[in-house]
Amino acid sequence: MAWTKKILRVNLTDGTCVPEPLNMQWAAEYLGQRGLATRYLVEEVDPRCDALSPENKMIMATGPLTGTMASTGGRYSVITKSPLTGAVACSNSGGFIGAELKNAGWDMIIFEGKSAEPVYLFIENERAELLPAGDLWGKSVWEADEMIHKKHQDPQIRIAAVGRSAESGCLYAAIINDLHRAAGRSGVGTVMASKNLKAVAVRGTRGVGNIKDPARFMQATTEQKKVLADNAVTGQGLPTYGTQVLMNVINELGALPTRNMREVQFEGAHKISGEAMHEPRKSDGKANLTTNAGCFACTIACGRISTVDRGHFSVENKPEYWGNSGGLEYEAAWAMGTDTGVDDLDAVTYVNFLCNEDGIDPITFGATVAAAMELYKDGAITKQDTGGVELEFGSAKALVWAAEVTCKGEGFGKILGLGSKRMCEKYGRPELSMTVKGQEFPAYDPRGIQGMGLTYATSNRGACHLRSYTVSSEVLGIPEKTDPLVTEGKAGLVKAFQDATAAVDSSGLCIFTTFAWSLENIAPQIDAACEGDWTPERLLEAGERIWNLERDFNMNAGLTAADDNLPRRLLEEPANTGPAEGKVSGLPEMLPEYYNLRGWTNDGKVTSELRSRFNLPG
Repeated sequence: MAWTKKILRVNLTDGTCVPEPLNMQWAAEYLGQRGLATRYLVEEVDPRCDALSPENKMIMATGPLTGTMASTGGRYSVITKSPLTGAVACSNSGGFIGAELKNAGWDMIIFEGKSAEPVYLFIENERAELLPAGDLWGKSVWEADEMIHKKHQDPQIRIAAVGRSAESGCLYAAIINDLHRAAGRSGVGTVMASKNLKAVAVRGTRGVGNIKDPARFMQATTEQKKVLADNAVTGQGLPTYGTQVLMNVINELGALPTRNMREVQFEGAHKISGEAMHEPRKSDGKANLTTNAGCFACTIACGRISTVDRGHFSVENKPEYWGNSGGLEYEAAWAMGTDTGVDDLDAVTYVNFLCNEDGIDPITFGATVAAAMELYKDGAITKQDTGGVELEFGSAKALVWAAEVTCKGEGFGKILGLGSKRMCEKYGRPELSMTVKGQEFPAYDPRGIQGMGLTYATSNRGACHLRSYTVSSEVLGIPEKTDPLVTEGKAGLVKAFQDATAAVDSSGLCIFTTFAWSLENIAPQIDAACEGDWTPERLLEAGERIWNLERDFNMNAGLTAADDNLPRRLLEEPANTGPAEGKVSGLPEMLPEYYNLRGWTNDGKVTSELRSRFNLPG
């Protein structure tokens, strides 16, 4: 069965922790994690509520394969209404806390209400209690993690916490678990802090049982681990270079958004690439990259562990940052490097440490700084706003300063903490915000990879590459090669990726497995673990059901088809170099076909026929 069939409901207002049975009818329809938790959210939360009010709820959810021996089976997600976008938020994280929660005997935790004082939740198997966190409030994630471990004297406790950025109201604050893994996007950490919930600490020793057919499950997982090991991406590229393997590739393709997406290639990309992280520094002979690392049960190990040059200006008088910590992933290196025009690897790594330490989404942070740099270039932001700092493209010192004040919620950092949409509106230049539904773009320019434009525009959580990673097909040729510069066929490609991804995100597995696996590889593992018959077709149907459920929540929250759009820059200003030179995004050609394939109305609404077919609420 793989599910524990038990959830924990935490009422922060009343201070109660009550176990409840899992709704198994919903589990059969939505599987777990992203899908199942969204079904609970839709049932219990008014989509028009203020995301930072006690009426919003926050759900931490595992999938049925979380905590099992399936490769990458350590994932969990945080589901809530986003304060950044006003849409549904689902942020996925790895590390070890998801498996720990499952080992403690819980499928998910539903947080509701708001505590009168700061608290943290402590779970030890079936025992759950809210404990005072007044001494933790005002501390960074790293400080809070150390203090909780000392309180309980158990090094095996797994902790997810928010930092000072969330406490100060940064709208894209993350929840950091295991020190440097993140439920990173859409401001889920801001929601957590708004409830006066500082951390969740978990110790689980019960193990994960209820596997339907243990022998078949062991055989299926063993076979699929070999598929991952034999694949060039999951067996070689990601272990060696991490996601940073893409920096030079996407730059050569002419799809690397540069200086707030004004350009599509960055002359300094090679200096902050995965290859550069391997090169010995001139100062001490050590490389930026210390080692790779894996999350629970992961046989890919794409994570990066890095150091900053101790003589670098950012840390020369800060020995607390001289050790090893979570290094750069591609999206973070792009946002805080390429998008801001900064090619200083040590500066970008230090800022990445700060994002982990105080819990902010590096994608939205970097893209917001990039927008601020363009505003500064155009004179809309001045030294009077920044306290004398020259906020120029390419300035590593400006980037470091921006990160420090944003993490602490000080001065101009409060403005940066709004995200680029609200910041650009404040300074009268809304067109300079590179966002969809209020969430900033990741590291792929839709003028050079056409499918990603439709992906961004239609993503249910705002601009996101992980909802439909058509880069797999358009760049890497997985599962088949498509031309990144054409729009034909991309509506069907995006829909297929969206539905399949929703299923994977609900399973407890990492989406990176799909560089090597299809649903044909995943279904046998779920079928051996879970009650019922789980085929690739059933998983795809579940994914489509989840996508429509999320869409329906967003429409009820007040979003419309007008929100399925891209910034004017990408629709009107052609790529200036590279293979895509002269091209803009072909979104207007793809969107009507996409709506038609989805079976939605011309204004993007879920029809009664779809509602009946998928048994959607309402």
